[in-house]
Amino acid sequence: MNVPVDVSNTVLRTERLVLRPFCQADLDDLFEYASVDGVGQMAGWQPHKTKQDSQVILDKFIEHKKVFAVVKEGKVIGSLGIGPYDEQKFPEFADKKAREIGYVLSKAYWGQGLMPEAVKEAIRYCFEDLGLDLLVCGHFVRNKQSARVQEKCGFHYYSNGKYTTRMGTVEDDIVNILTREEWQKLNK
Repeated sequence: MNVPVDVSNTVLRTERLVLRPFCQADLDDLFEYASVDGVGQMAGWQPHKTKQDSQVILDKFIEHKKVFAVVKEGKVIGSLGIGPYDEQKFPEFADKKAREIGYVLSKAYWGQGLMPEAVKEAIRYCFEDLGLDLLVCGHFVRNKQSARVQEKCGFHYYSNGKYTTRMGTVEDDIVNILTREEWQKLNK
């Protein structure tokens, strides 16, 4: 079952990053990375064409209180959400406290190990601070970079499926999961 999540008063730190709630001052940084071709498409959305596109998303991030800004040296370089998983698609998780992690990183920062660093801290937060039992994380079959992030963070294959994007396309996807027990074994 999806459990309530509110990150509006949470700040997480890693060696190189800060994960914190989004604020209105993040608009320019959000637009900067979200407007780059090839970033949004890997997560199922079109690049932002105007700052107003980014403002709509920023307002949702702030209102829904489930998405961290990923910050490096004072600059927002991505987002990491702890959103609801699809309970109808996965009724077998009904007795588990669960959520789904999703993330986007500025193209300028790809290949530096930053997203695995952020995701690992979010996983710790979910299992230790929120008391979750299970995390779901998916990626499009063609998105090898996201697959690698999930592998580095301990997620393992659960199922294949189809995902209808915000662009109206249908993507083949892979759903991975990580349980608290698996995570604890990995971190002994």
